Amino acid sequence: MTNNDIFKKLRVALKLRDDDIVKILALVDFRISKSELGAFFRKEDHPKYMECGDQVLRNFLNGLVIHLRGPMPKKEDTNKLKQKKSNE
Repeated sequence: MTNNDIFKKLRVALKLRDDDIVKILALVDFRISKSELGAFFRKEDHPKYMECGDQVLRNFLNGLVIHLRGPMPKKEDTNKLKQKKSNE
């Protein structure tokens, strides 16, 4: 299974539109245009087809984590949470 296949399946399973994917990638400071994104979702025999590299898929997955869970708390915040739980 190629990165393009994985990307397509995640897009369909999560019901994401191109705008959503561009925003998710922006969460990890990865900029991509809709036309570049559309090239990943084309059939392999299409002249404008482009292979999805590891970097694009990795950044999408990292952005997806932030999109679904929210940003990772800072270390100071996690220490405060631990102290608060231990005091209870």
